[in-house]
Amino acid sequence: MNQIYKALSDPTRREILKLLRDRDLSAGEIAGHFNITKPSLSKHFNILKEADLIQAERDGTTIYYHLNVSVLEEALLALMDTFKLKEGH
Repeated sequence: MNQIYKALSDPTRREILKLLRDRDLSAGEIAGHFNITKPSLSKHFNILKEADLIQAERDGTTIYYHLNVSVLEEALLALMDTFKLKEGH
């Protein structure tokens, strides 16, 4: 779970996840939304992949990323459960 929270702690990574909510995107399409270097963006992709929040598929020379919704949902539910108030408080 800590890897997921680390991945979600960065605004660039959260923006990547937002972009992938609607559809799968290539690395180039995602890069077009940011003004950062390719190595920096690649680092963000790796952190998101390590947390299993995104998955990558290669099609020829193009890498497409898609959101792993079930892992994101689990993380959000666990976070909400952490802060859930006990009845009567």
